[in-house]
Amino acid sequence: MGALGKNSRGGKRGPSFSWTSTITILIFIAFCAFGIYILTSSASSTAAQRRSDISLSSDRRASRFDLKEPKSALDDSAVQSESGASEEDSSETQPQQTNGEEETQKQGDKGSSSGIESQEQIEHDTDGTGEENNDSQNQEQSQVDGTVADEESGKSEDKLAPETEQSQDSTDRQSDEDEKKQNEEEQKPEQAEEENGNNSHQPEQQIEEVDGRFENQPGSQLVDDETTHTTKSDDGVINPATSLPFSDDQLENPSNSGDNRPQENQEVHPLNEEGRKENEEEQQQSGISKGNPGNEASFIGYEWELCNVTAGADYIPCLDNEKAIKKLNNFKHYQHRERHCPEESPTCLVPLPTGYKRSIEWPKSRDKIWYNNVPHTKLAEVKGHQNWVKVDGEYLTFPGGGTQFIHGALHYIDFLQQSLRTIAWGKHTRVILDVGCGVASFGGYLFDRDVITMSFAPKDEHEAQVQFALERGIPAISAVMGSQRLPFPSKVFDLIHCARCRVPWHADGGLLLLELNRVLRPGGYFVWSATPVYQKLKEDLEIWKAMSSLTKSMCWDLVTIKKDKLNGVAAAIYRKPTSNECYDNRKNQSPPMCEEEDDPNAAWYTPLKACIHRVPTDASERGTKWPMEWPQRLKTPPYWLDSSQAGFYGKPGPLDFKSDYDHWKQIVTKSYLNGLGINWSKIRNVMDMRAVYGGFAAALKDMKIWVMNVVNTDSSDTLPVIYERGLFGIYHDWCESFSTYPRTYDLLHADQLFSKLKER
Repeated sequence: MGALGKNSRGGKRGPSFSWTSTITILIFIAFCAFGIYILTSSASSTAAQRRSDISLSSDRRASRFDLKEPKSALDDSAVQSESGASEEDSSETQPQQTNGEEETQKQGDKGSSSGIESQEQIEHDTDGTGEENNDSQNQEQSQVDGTVADEESGKSEDKLAPETEQSQDSTDRQSDEDEKKQNEEEQKPEQAEEENGNNSHQPEQQIEEVDGRFENQPGSQLVDDETTHTTKSDDGVINPATSLPFSDDQLENPSNSGDNRPQENQEVHPLNEEGRKENEEEQQQSGISKGNPGNEASFIGYEWELCNVTAGADYIPCLDNEKAIKKLNNFKHYQHRERHCPEESPTCLVPLPTGYKRSIEWPKSRDKIWYNNVPHTKLAEVKGHQNWVKVDGEYLTFPGGGTQFIHGALHYIDFLQQSLRTIAWGKHTRVILDVGCGVASFGGYLFDRDVITMSFAPKDEHEAQVQFALERGIPAISAVMGSQRLPFPSKVFDLIHCARCRVPWHADGGLLLLELNRVLRPGGYFVWSATPVYQKLKEDLEIWKAMSSLTKSMCWDLVTIKKDKLNGVAAAIYRKPTSNECYDNRKNQSPPMCEEEDDPNAAWYTPLKACIHRVPTDASERGTKWPMEWPQRLKTPPYWLDSSQAGFYGKPGPLDFKSDYDHWKQIVTKSYLNGLGINWSKIRNVMDMRAVYGGFAAALKDMKIWVMNVVNTDSSDTLPVIYERGLFGIYHDWCESFSTYPRTYDLLHADQLFSKLKER
């Protein structure tokens, strides 16, 4: 180089000197070029060898899970392409290794450019992993993945040769490649894990092998032979921070997992801090609490807590809402005993009473229950002498009496039948309402007369009276006659009974008695056996006078007053009119007639009104005729079901009714009674949470059970059909808690209920 500089500055030389100088310069340049090539080639070879070692380590780390797959489920070419490709690469020439870097870089650029598409595919794959629990499917998938990986390996080898020649001829691109090397080193571990399906877990977590078998799919997390892989701590507890709900199979068969907690799916996220935070946010939005995973009350990452309320084991959310009750300004109409549901439905567990035992089976339960199941003694202390309830060792016993029928409920029931023959228990009279039922002995013994009774009383100072009834196996609900309508349709009860119930019927313009008039069937009876009927005390005489005036203005006919000499009580029996003639001929229109816009069947959070609904007169209307005698009414479509109108399932009304009856009769006979593994001898209290026409309850007619038929408030109003066929039920909105005590029902039946609620 120094001679060239000198020559450039010197003058003209002779020919001989010029040729010699030129040859010398060319030789010198050749040596310099050869030295530069040796230096650069050596540096590239060293870097490529280092990257090849990294790639080999990553491939082996990822492929060791696949090697544990049974050999019968893997193809030889798949194993070689996934676990042996890195060893073949290590024996290739140095230029080929250099081009391997360029190929890896191009693949990384390609992967980053399609990030949105790949992420969507990952989420799609993740949604499906919770349901892929079949071993044969996993094995077939691994074979497919192995073949694809083998084809990709072959394509990469075909590309190596031309790219190697380009790298040898392009020494001026070394500076650009040096800048890419650092990026490649950072991307290499991540790319290796993406290619082997390991991008579903956090870097700091360790994957635990389950049965030594995994399925390795690009773009999805590792899947074991049961459902999905989970991250666990040293003590084997699932980490809720990365868990999601498990499969339907595990929910239906929790015993399959033995003593271990159910396995859960992992959300697939990029390997960075942002992905981890996003996963936690999604879990919080879906209602999954992270809690203490070691607590035995933890379920799917949610830690169930005991309800922290003063009601304890008797907690009824919509009746024990102390926060809402404190805000009430008026208790005049027993508003504090009505429904006041919390704004957010409680997600807590109601504890069992200490010493709780499985309920005594019917019919023994009518006479005695376990004391520890309903450990309340106030009624026994106050009403024990009247044969309501008594404490007998570890039992609470019920002699079958009450304030009005001390010598037994059956004697009292027969006394009413003798007082008015047309009552005809179990034939003409089938469905009755017992107001202020106490411990519901009246309804409990009416089963012997083939009559079902909807008993109700408030949750008040008469401690746990409705809970006693339910524990005995007698239908009852916790409700009060206050400021709102009862949750029943109009004109449905054959008879309404009130024995010594201290309800102020005559107050507020007869507001409460008019509510009974709404739900009583035209021609139905109201039986009132209270002290004003037979005692001569001043207070009783005043109440009787006011009651007589009110019932006369309501056009109720006082059919008879009979006295029971054995019990020392009497009963007054009234009958509701079957026409509007009396209403139209009243001199004093008080109580007034209800407006035509007032729907008598509106009964969910509907305020009471002191008015009278007119009796239907059209022969096709419900209420103009008495139902057929029991049990014929059970399977006969009501006369008022219109054939010209579609029923609940879309068929003409009577045909719709018959199809529903036949359907449930077949299902119950062929499946429910024999195929579900239920010991029906231990079943007494049943609820049909979406009853429609009551076909399920009708199919269980001959069983010693009773069914509470529930019709949702936003569904078609089929509850009148249920009453017409001699069954009973109630309106309810399943977005709120049901007003009953804990541990009420032995069996809940929900046909397509949850799918309908999901639509809401």
